[in-house]
Amino acid sequence: DLSPEEMQLYTEVTEYVREQMNRADRLSEEGQGRRGNTVGFALTLLQRRLASSPEAIYQSLNRRRKRLESRVIEERQASRAASLGMTESENRLSALLSDSVDEFNVDSFDDLDAEEQEELELEVVDAATAAATVAELEAEIFLLKTIERLALELRGKHVDTKWVQLSKLLQDNEEMFDKDGNRRKLIIFTEHRDTLNYLVDRLRTFMGSGDDDSD
Repeated sequence: DLSPEEMQLYTEVTEYVREQMNRADRLSEEGQGRRGNTVGFALTLLQRRLASSPEAIYQSLNRRRKRLESRVIEERQASRAASLGMTESENRLSALLSDSVDEFNVDSFDDLDAEEQEELELEVVDAATAAATVAELEAEIFLLKTIERLALELRGKHVDTKWVQLSKLLQDNEEMFDKDGNRRKLIIFTEHRDTLNYLVDRLRTFMGSGDDDSD
């Protein structure tokens, strides 16, 4: 079972994904099928990261929020330049929001090796958005900040179910020790690099202290 903190984060991220998926569907209905598919793919990846670990979803939300903030800054700079007659203003935001990430071909993803897939996943999750205006970008950023705070709080508490279960296994299971009391080696598989980094940090703390330092 999920902890209450995890359940709240899961609910908030799920609602965010549902809302953005609806906007991605509208893109497809408006004739932007490839971009809509890419945004939908990015949101699916985001939910998978939620299931992986608090660290994975926090890092993804953090990177995505910063990336969208950069887009807002770029648009405002372009608008100021246009007001001074320095550049053509027409369709600036449309071009900005239809970059190479939004033109990504989802069908080609399976042809990549594992490392290439992870690199592309990060790029797509960070950048693909259904926003069509600066106001929509700013609204999405505001929502991301709220969810990001929840993920950060959960990350700091170390109460996520997977870590709690793993730490109990390492601490309480006699099969984790040989007949001389030495720890046996344990192989742990993770899908995302952020989760791997999180576990390395937690395990170093755990093994160094001999108990679960989760305060």
